[in-house]
Amino acid sequence: MKHKISAALAAGAASAAAAALALGAPPSAEAIPPADAAPPSGPCALRGIQDNVAESAATPAGYAPSHGTVRALTLFIDFPDAPATLTPSARFAEFFPAAADFFHASSYHRLVYRATPLLKWIRMSRPFAAYGIGRGADFDPASDTGYHALSREIVRAVEGSVDLRAYDVVNILATPNAGPPADRTVLSVTFSGGDMGLRTAAGAPFRNATFIWSRQAGKNAFRVLNHENAHSFGLPDLYHTDGRSAAPLVGHWDPMDEDWGPSNDFLGWHKWKLGWLAAGQVHCAPPRGTPAEHTLTPISTPGGTKIVVIPTGAHTALVAEARVRGPLDPTVCRPGILLYRVATDVPSGHGPLRIVDATPHSGGCFTGDKYVDRELTDATFRPGATYADRRSGAAVTVLAENRDGTYRIRVTPARA
Repeated sequence: MKHKISAALAAGAASAAAAALALGAPPSAEAIPPADAAPPSGPCALRGIQDNVAESAATPAGYAPSHGTVRALTLFIDFPDAPATLTPSARFAEFFPAAADFFHASSYHRLVYRATPLLKWIRMSRPFAAYGIGRGADFDPASDTGYHALSREIVRAVEGSVDLRAYDVVNILATPNAGPPADRTVLSVTFSGGDMGLRTAAGAPFRNATFIWSRQAGKNAFRVLNHENAHSFGLPDLYHTDGRSAAPLVGHWDPMDEDWGPSNDFLGWHKWKLGWLAAGQVHCAPPRGTPAEHTLTPISTPGGTKIVVIPTGAHTALVAEARVRGPLDPTVCRPGILLYRVATDVPSGHGPLRIVDATPHSGGCFTGDKYVDRELTDATFRPGATYADRRSGAAVTVLAENRDGTYRIRVTPARA
């Protein structure tokens, strides 16, 4: 049985109207048609881990589709000792339409997220504590506790009401008063990518399931669901999942690290992996090539070249993209070229993607929100700066910021 378990901070309390306002306007009518989307291919589409979420360019079978129309079933659960104190509609409105709008904007309209709620509270048979739901709780079919026991009751409760085969992902929103608050214990989790061994009487599998607990603090708190659903699309955790106290590896540059506080867009590598970029929007600089110039359009702007991938090994690459302030990137206080290292053979939660900090130990430049880790907020490289990877010989020089908002860079491929 192959599925991944990911814990992220629990769900948010922003209303749908406030969330939509914080999200900003969706991409303009110039957005690229969905038909132009392409799965990663070519020498820069690095292979790697295939039995779990990872940075491997290709996502294996079993995960939910990440472009086109994604159908999401939303269910609501409460407990005898924690009965719901709000309506299912109110709980649903904490996440939708804001979470769907976020995917729509970030994907340049290539992901259309259809959320269908079953608007009733499903009462579990036992008190919350009886299920043993804690951080890292598993999905063990042999156990009478944990997520399998919880899910078994949910599947039985909806039998005959919904057909799970009609949905790509299942979101289970628990009543916020069940379990500890998010600022004390992180419980939200996703089980994705494989057969979880639980089926309806009609044979429909229960898979790609996200459980959202409590409420997350800060603006745009709905994005915990975007983070968790992205696991069902195949993306890994970018923060340390072993509980260590350490500086962030990516910070507020991607929701797979910090999904709380102000909005932050997905990295270009993730947009490529998810099928949100056309083939021509990704430039590849394979080893032993000659230096070349590239013009990058900011991630927040539809169209144009989005990333340059520079392989530095069989499973590693240096990636360059332009980041500026935009509707999904309001915290960008130092626009420029963002560089990061991708490792497709490193497991989720162990640093499969790391930002290259252009200004290490600076303390960062964004001070407007306590939920944003500051150090990496000024990580971008400005015109005139060069970064060289001594081991591989790969290098990126930022040549200019053009009047139209694009950036011109010179890329030197790796030696071998």
